[in-house]
Amino acid sequence: MSSEINPDDEAALNMRGVSDLEEARTWLQARNIGDIECVVPDVAGVPRGKMMPTNKFFSSNTLTMPSSIFAQTISGDYPEDDDRFQYNPTDGDLYFKPDYSTLTIVPWETDPTAQLLHDAFTKDGKPFPIAPRNVLKRVLELYDAEGWQPIIAPEVEFYLVKPNTDPDYPLEPPVGRSGRPEVGRQSYSISALNEFDELIDDIYDLSEAQGLEIDTLIHEEGAAQMEINLRHGHPLELADQAFMFKRTIREAALRHNIYATFMAKAMSSQPGSSMHIHQSILNRETGQNIFNSAENEATPAFYHFIGGHQRYMPALMPIMAPYVNSYRRFARDSGSPTNLFWGYDNRTVGLRVPSSSPDARRLENRVPGSDANPYLVIASSLAAGYLGIKKRIEPDKPRDTDNSEVMSKLPRTLLHAVDEFEADDDLLEIFGEQFVATYRAIKLEEYETFMSVISAWEREYLLMNV
Repeated sequence: MSSEINPDDEAALNMRGVSDLEEARTWLQARNIGDIECVVPDVAGVPRGKMMPTNKFFSSNTLTMPSSIFAQTISGDYPEDDDRFQYNPTDGDLYFKPDYSTLTIVPWETDPTAQLLHDAFTKDGKPFPIAPRNVLKRVLELYDAEGWQPIIAPEVEFYLVKPNTDPDYPLEPPVGRSGRPEVGRQSYSISALNEFDELIDDIYDLSEAQGLEIDTLIHEEGAAQMEINLRHGHPLELADQAFMFKRTIREAALRHNIYATFMAKAMSSQPGSSMHIHQSILNRETGQNIFNSAENEATPAFYHFIGGHQRYMPALMPIMAPYVNSYRRFARDSGSPTNLFWGYDNRTVGLRVPSSSPDARRLENRVPGSDANPYLVIASSLAAGYLGIKKRIEPDKPRDTDNSEVMSKLPRTLLHAVDEFEADDDLLEIFGEQFVATYRAIKLEEYETFMSVISAWEREYLLMNV
């Protein structure tokens, strides 16, 4: 096989994505790719799948894996049965089909390797309803039926920390090029970014090699806390990019003997990490933003979109904040939203309308944590907005004061959030009973695992006092 790319072959020139199997063959041959990672995002956002030689990929018509990959908890356990969700280890396999638009290289591998996202289907060819990419596609079908095209732009925060191999010890900021770890808060500091110049260069290089587009990278408030802003676009494409960015950032950090973590609350003394979702909707025929009128005023659809978030976000919290740790982020005066108020360019409310031109009118959902699955977060946020528009839900009045210490409506624990999610009939209809029941079972099993661990706080305050 030739390792040279034909400059006249448009498919082979693409950094990311082709249209079909034959273009994929050309693309892989041009790069002398020997192995392919067939990747499936699971419910937690963990990459699952199989690696195989390129020739085997082309010689086999099907890729199969057990349905249990979508029932695993973050610790690798499986939930117990209940009336609606049954995990059976003897269940047959699911069938996985490649989405060729996601084909790209794996730039950190030493041998030429490609990666390709796959979608899950049942034996009768139906999309498997628990697979996160299928969940997002189901919500996007609702928008498509209305003639709408959602536009999304995620912002993902993360921490760089020293390698930590003993979970009994707290995480600490890493040492930068100056030889010293950060101790204060350095929001938007260029010099603090420069402490990790070589790592950041690797993030850009690895991202560019995969065709992933970074809008900006900034230093956030916390010690060695960064934020990646992705360019706006189609929700599924942006969810794919956020999913792949997480893996890319971890790999870049490991090159420098540093961990990158997307825990919602990595260090007790530092701010939490979020995944803000900017959202607008275009009319598919005209290309116009339905949130903006011909007179450049906010439309009823815009206000109803906000109202839908205020109404449904409490029940969607198991997706926005999927772990026990996620709820440590929501503390008074922490920089994280503690309410579902909305306001214009107000960062102390959960739903912010950023300053923009009228045509770019959008809503920023500031509630999700960076530990959440990007497919499910985007699907949930769009589902809330969709229901708001369809049901004409009016929001309350915008807030223009500091609401950082106001605790309102958001569940404070995972158990409370799971109860609300399961009880909401509108969300049950959109997400489907099988997904809701499975997700509930996974979260309850994770909570039981957490409860089996004795924390340092308990040893500190209860050991000799009670």
